[in-house]
Amino acid sequence: MLRVVVLGAGAGGGVPQWNCGCQGCRAARSHGHELFRTQASVAFSGDGEHWFLINASPDLRQQLNATPQLHPKAGALRHTPVAGVILTNSEVDAVSGLLSMREGSPFTVYAHEKVLAILASNSIFNVLNEKNVKRQPIGISEPFEPRLPDGARSGLEVLAFAVPGKSAWYLEGKAHPGGESGDGDTLGLKITDKSSGKCFYFIAACAEITDTLKAEIDGAALVFFDGTVWQDDEMIRAGLGHKTGKSMGHVAMSGDDGAIARLADLNIDRKIFLHINNSNPALLPASPERKIAEAAGWQIPADGTEIML
Repeated sequence: MLRVVVLGAGAGGGVPQWNCGCQGCRAARSHGHELFRTQASVAFSGDGEHWFLINASPDLRQQLNATPQLHPKAGALRHTPVAGVILTNSEVDAVSGLLSMREGSPFTVYAHEKVLAILASNSIFNVLNEKNVKRQPIGISEPFEPRLPDGARSGLEVLAFAVPGKSAWYLEGKAHPGGESGDGDTLGLKITDKSSGKCFYFIAACAEITDTLKAEIDGAALVFFDGTVWQDDEMIRAGLGHKTGKSMGHVAMSGDDGAIARLADLNIDRKIFLHINNSNPALLPASPERKIAEAAGWQIPADGTEIML
């Protein structure tokens, strides 16, 4: 059985963001933890004992402590069920949590060579001793089976595919350590349990929904999809920034080119928005935007949501 846990459903900064007084953050502070969201990541397992993370958010330590499935096993002095971390991009939201995993437990970091080049160029990631924490490059459209710390097979297959996006914002105007050409900065993942054939997709960043992407995810049992903003100029309208969603590498939920409209004709059993920004009104349960999303078959998940396939 393939098990998936939403560790965090928020975008960068989470909800509430520490320095933000927008409607969503004010509501979260006044209404309690039901509106809180940590930064986007999920964990998945084929056996319920060994788990792999997709991205390591800045909130990872908090997420691990809040998720019983990821606690050390009873009676063990040092132990973690986490066998590996798969990175889909090199944004701060996706990689900085790796620094919270520096205490010597063995696991593998899987990422495209362009992302691994960014980690290698920043010496702070050397706190992850490569004797314990291996770094394994993954190729686009090259399926692989992530291994357990002892080298045993996991029974899972991961397929990475290119998604329209952009390199990390902190590289704007700078030379990319992994080179400027080619895909690899933004990946989607297809995760399959090899014994059952059950699978899900994870696409937490997407600047444009192409026909190729639609064909890839059509017929899926479960899709996690970029839900950063409700409308493209949302942050500008709210006075929270000067960039559009698309300029940051994120397609909007609404609009003719948005996720709700563009994916409406696909046969997907369960559609879940992830990486939802604090500015996005769909976070608020009573908002018209939430009602529109849910009427279209989309779920806005809480942290800790578990799904079994």
